[in-house]
Amino acid sequence: MPMTPRTSPLLTREELDAQLGGAARAWLDGALAEAEHAASHEPCEQPGGPYAVPSWELRYAAAGRYCGLEHADSVRALLLVEAHAALPALTRLYEQGTAAERRAVLLALHRLDLGPTALPLVEDALRTNDTRLVAAAVGPYAAAHLDAHNWRHAILKCLFTGVPVAAVDQLARRSRGDAELARMLGDFAAERIAAGRSVPADLTRVLDLTVPGPAAPTEES
Repeated sequence: MPMTPRTSPLLTREELDAQLGGAARAWLDGALAEAEHAASHEPCEQPGGPYAVPSWELRYAAAGRYCGLEHADSVRALLLVEAHAALPALTRLYEQGTAAERRAVLLALHRLDLGPTALPLVEDALRTNDTRLVAAAVGPYAAAHLDAHNWRHAILKCLFTGVPVAAVDQLARRSRGDAELARMLGDFAAERIAAGRSVPADLTRVLDLTVPGPAAPTEES
């Protein structure tokens, strides 16, 4: 069964240092040094040749073991930023990783200079029913780059899977005045009622946000 998504923010390096023990801090120092070294050297990939996995990618997978599961997202995000991870590495880590490793990739996307190129990873996460991935996929990167059609379907995915819409970055801004989203929410509610199922409370919240104009309710106010 999908797990309830965690909403803890990513920690900075300073915050991690304050919470990690000495051995974990030393491990993180080494991991970030390897990521920084990788960022300043040519990638290991050679067309048609063998591929040597960079040491920082191995560290990425081991973050939970050495720094604790509660800090793994933050550690992995720092590694991705320090390595200046490009799309090939992100795709590899996402496709070959566990759900937790995939989640960390999604959480870090907005911190990397990717433009819209990583949207396939977001779209893949939104096709799953893993609430951890869905919640991570609707963060700042999706708010900046998902087109209107796919963003609306991301909202419906949250409602369908039970991911709180509070996880959706820029929900109020992107919902305001969106008549098509309002129509889709109405259809979704009607289908639920016809099937004898309850309508998620979050649906009403999003529907209220679709009211046109600056006077519409916002999550920031």
